[in-house]
Amino acid sequence: MIKTLFISAWYPNRYDEMFGLFVRKHAEAVSLYCDVQVLYVHPSSDIRHFETEIHQSGKLKETIVYFPTSKSGVFSKLLKQINFLRAYFKGWRMLQKSGFRPDIVHANILTRTGLVAYGIHLFTRIPYVITEHWTRYLPLRKSYNGLLRKKFTEFVVKHAAAVFPVSEDLKKAMISNKLWNRNYFVINNTVDDVFLTKVPKVAETKKIILHVSCFDEQQKNVKGLLNSLKALSINRSDFKMIFIGTGVDFKEVVDYCVKLNFPEDMIHFVGEKNPAEVAEYMKNADFFVLFSNYENSPVVISESLVCGKPVISTDVGGIAEHINETNGILIPARDEKILLESLNFMLDHFQDYDAEKLRREAVEKFSMKNVGKTIAQQYEKILGKNPE
Repeated sequence: MIKTLFISAWYPNRYDEMFGLFVRKHAEAVSLYCDVQVLYVHPSSDIRHFETEIHQSGKLKETIVYFPTSKSGVFSKLLKQINFLRAYFKGWRMLQKSGFRPDIVHANILTRTGLVAYGIHLFTRIPYVITEHWTRYLPLRKSYNGLLRKKFTEFVVKHAAAVFPVSEDLKKAMISNKLWNRNYFVINNTVDDVFLTKVPKVAETKKIILHVSCFDEQQKNVKGLLNSLKALSINRSDFKMIFIGTGVDFKEVVDYCVKLNFPEDMIHFVGEKNPAEVAEYMKNADFFVLFSNYENSPVVISESLVCGKPVISTDVGGIAEHINETNGILIPARDEKILLESLNFMLDHFQDYDAEKLRREAVEKFSMKNVGKTIAQQYEKILGKNPE
């Protein structure tokens, strides 16, 4: 069995259980076929010494090293980088002492994790692959900058055994930024198995619309969605809108919603929910809506489809790779008028979509079993275990 070490810039931790959850899901998917261990390091201004936590979740073992940082001081940034490397070194030594020596390193989200993976490769000759999720390469973001960052990123991408972006759109964006590699292969995000189970739908007198996000207005444009919902509420009241999540702009969005003065019991903010709870909401919704200004390949869309629910989404990033007229509606970003028209249409026609077909096709694309198998097969090719 192939031994795989996952490292990542984002990963669930004691400060934020949702941070990089999609990376954990990839690791869990791969653990169905490989011996997978995760090494994650995280800064903390609350501690004075390095702290280590070890978790076992099913077949997946996680080693998390928290390292001390300072929010102020002349050398605070330098100290953070030094402790970052020390944390990885401590975690690596712990894995070695436990007898775990990976056959391959799977780095997630550049650039520093790519440098760590290259460092391991330099001293051990263990090959590494990269999965990228970050939207920073997209033209709209204009956030992939800095000469040194670009050179380091180009270097680690070039020397990787393979690069696995989570959408074709992200692959093109990376290549357009001169991130060249001989072996690009798109790997879908995966959906937790809790979304695969079927449950009876709770009886509702109103139609249920669902939105799940991190409430980052620059990206998710929840206020724009609320504007369209307000216009919708003027002519009909047969729906209930449920928002799941929290984030940097959560209070701002809720306050904005209050000012719009919706009818009672129409808009519900239910806060952060765990995957099982999100799955329950999705299974009881009639359709899902996302009005983002930019995205890569959002997991919430995959989850909705696996639950057999049609989707309204802006045509940004890699979303068009999964949404078409058979399973939803694609609309231009920031166009509140077309969003209003689409909401009106979907409220009257969501039942016309073939829920079982949506579910079946989505499971083929996004289930942990299938995504994990795809990644494991790529490892085998790289390691020469399956040259075909």
